[in-house]
Amino acid sequence: MMSARRCLSVLLLALLGVAPLAARAQISDEIRAVESSIIKIYTTSAAPDYFTPWRLLTPTQSSGSGSVISGNRILTNAHVVANASYVQVQKHNDPTRYTARVVFVSHASDLALVTVDEPGFFDDLEALAIGELPEPHEEVFVFGYPIGGRTLSITKGILSRVEQQIYAHSGDFLLAGQIDAAINPGNSGGPVIVDQEIVGVVMQANSGGRAENLGYFVPPDIIRHVLTDAEDGVYDGFPDLGFRTQDLESPAAKEAYGLSPEQTGVLVIKVFEDSPAYGLLQENDVVLSIAGYPVAGDSTISVNASLQTNYKYAIDLRQIGDEIDLEISRHGQPQTLTLVAQKRQASYSLVKGEAFDEIPEYYIYGGVLFVPLNMNLIMRWGADWNRTAPVNLLQARSEWASPERRELVVALQVLAADVNLGYHDLRNWIVDSLNGEPIRDFRDFTQRLRDNTAPHVVLRNDSGFQVVIDHADALASEQAILQQYRVPSAWSDGLFDE
Repeated sequence: MMSARRCLSVLLLALLGVAPLAARAQISDEIRAVESSIIKIYTTSAAPDYFTPWRLLTPTQSSGSGSVISGNRILTNAHVVANASYVQVQKHNDPTRYTARVVFVSHASDLALVTVDEPGFFDDLEALAIGELPEPHEEVFVFGYPIGGRTLSITKGILSRVEQQIYAHSGDFLLAGQIDAAINPGNSGGPVIVDQEIVGVVMQANSGGRAENLGYFVPPDIIRHVLTDAEDGVYDGFPDLGFRTQDLESPAAKEAYGLSPEQTGVLVIKVFEDSPAYGLLQENDVVLSIAGYPVAGDSTISVNASLQTNYKYAIDLRQIGDEIDLEISRHGQPQTLTLVAQKRQASYSLVKGEAFDEIPEYYIYGGVLFVPLNMNLIMRWGADWNRTAPVNLLQARSEWASPERRELVVALQVLAADVNLGYHDLRNWIVDSLNGEPIRDFRDFTQRLRDNTAPHVVLRNDSGFQVVIDHADALASEQAILQQYRVPSAWSDGLFDE
């Protein structure tokens, strides 16, 4: 007969064997509960050619992932559907592809909402809830359809850190989570899952080859901000208060701007006109706290015990129209300011950021192709654009815009004709004035060209180089030049809409 001690040992061994099996079974049940909510997305996109802006580049096909959320919507990445001309979706274990449409896009946060109008499409799909940001080192699951196969892929990893990151799609500086789960092309837009809830949307893998199995996701706070923004169907985006700062860690600098050794904050170095901060905040003010969060000298705030990140996070959480309190020190005297969050300006730089789902602007006058300078144009020089694009265009990225000079105009190329004889080799030339008057932006430039009554148009850059075009000849030769070079119109659609 078995002794009591031996019986206890056998029971313990049995329990130890059963427990892992039970845990695995529970995980499997959770995975199965989520699988049907994961969608594969097929996109045909045709981006504009910013070198010849009346044309599209060759269409390309790509795929990504998404997850079903409330309201018969599919949550995915903006870059999965950017410049899309045709979108289809496919359910888990269903070979049918359904036509879909994009209903909302936030390129800044790399998030988009897609839906399917096919009756009954969502009937057998469970909408996933948006959960909370996991704790550091917590285990997460990544669902998606990476390249290399057609079936759903599920990988496991841990949350390694959360902080502000540059989003690869938009270049915006927003909160992001980092995980060590394998992420590959096609995973984009797939959910990061904990307890059957979405705690993130996969957006990009580590670039540069310096690390393996590192990826980034859009966290719940950013997702909720976008879903709130989407409620009225009108994109407002993330607010901006219209000032820029630098770190203030030097003891000498702190003393120079009136701070005690115990005080911390950041130094205001730029306040933009027509912004919420204009007229309230001044250069050389020190921002001590934002929305109740004390600001450290390295520009960070402590959100909670596990999240230390850039103070911009406190602004990003607000919606347009919200009030945000700032505590500042001006010449050593404390003050409290209340700023109202507004939409970001189109660009605080003379070079606008990359845009998507837009028609490029252009104007052909006297056979010269004029375009606004933006990152879409600069990036047209290829993946290594920061080396191959013209230096004068690259240098403009570091210049601030102002109400008097919002945008730069580029004479991109010349469609050779008699009217522009002598300038046939002109390329990538920034135009600074028209008939002696500075140029504010591209719309200002094109309107003045169209309304010109002077016999000659004189274009000049800051170095003094001039291009002179006979106005009557420019108008008379317009149609012949368009026909010769097979250009459908002398200007882009909507350029002169009232």
